[in-house]
Amino acid sequence: MGRHVADTVYLNGAYLPLAEARISPLDRGFLFGDGVYEVIPVYAGRPFRQAEHLRRLGESLAGIRLENPLDADGWDEVISRLIAASGWQDQAIYLQVTRGADDKRDHPFPAAAAPTVFAMAMPLVTPTAEVREQGVAAITATDIRWHRCDIKSLNLLPNVLLRQQAVDAGVVETILLRDGYLKEGTAANIFVVRDGVLMAPPKGTLMLPGITYDVVLELAAAHGVPVRIREIPEAELRSADEVWMTSSPKEVLAVTTLDGRPVGDGRPGPLGRRMWQWYQEFKNTVMRNG
Repeated sequence: MGRHVADTVYLNGAYLPLAEARISPLDRGFLFGDGVYEVIPVYAGRPFRQAEHLRRLGESLAGIRLENPLDADGWDEVISRLIAASGWQDQAIYLQVTRGADDKRDHPFPAAAAPTVFAMAMPLVTPTAEVREQGVAAITATDIRWHRCDIKSLNLLPNVLLRQQAVDAGVVETILLRDGYLKEGTAANIFVVRDGVLMAPPKGTLMLPGITYDVVLELAAAHGVPVRIREIPEAELRSADEVWMTSSPKEVLAVTTLDGRPVGDGRPGPLGRRMWQWYQEFKNTVMRNG
């Protein structure tokens, strides 16, 4: 089995073997989940939309009232060195910042704690051709997460529990519903196709603003696909012609079974197939070449 994490990681200014990386047990990320993270996909050694990902990281940090510990050049050096050290052409760079370690366990912000900054490289694994051709199964569940899902917080226990529901059911993902409306998956944005129109929930505090979400909408506009960004009732999700999951590793992946019932005719739909092809063309001409 291949490596799941590169051997060299970054921790608080040092590049060192993963086995030697250590944090304090009083780190607030460990005790409280008091921190945020970001994941940047890399194609052919080139990080994709690094500025946009770092902007989202900055917005998450601002959302928890934590100053960004590095400027754009500092992050660029970390990302570049980890890409070079990993040896993978396609990979994902994981960035994490916590509020750091205090000398006690107490909820208020510490008066003088230095943030803990961690980064590592992981292989970027996309669905196989067989999975794409068949599509995947998903279930739905009530969204039990907090009200600031736009912050890419370390507090992922609700996502973990919701994703485990999918694992227990033998499916790939749990699609989240809040107050009768579609929001997203536990680790993906969700698109719906009805009567040739591509629909997606709007960005807001109850959904993570996905970078791949943006790419899909840009490709739809470039190819003349009608798009509606609005709240999507549960009934429209269940009666959709097509349902897609999108993220950097999933790319554009059809959901063909939802809660045990077929989506459309139970096969990946025509618009999803075209969008996947457009995404591949974009990846090969833009993502890999800059």
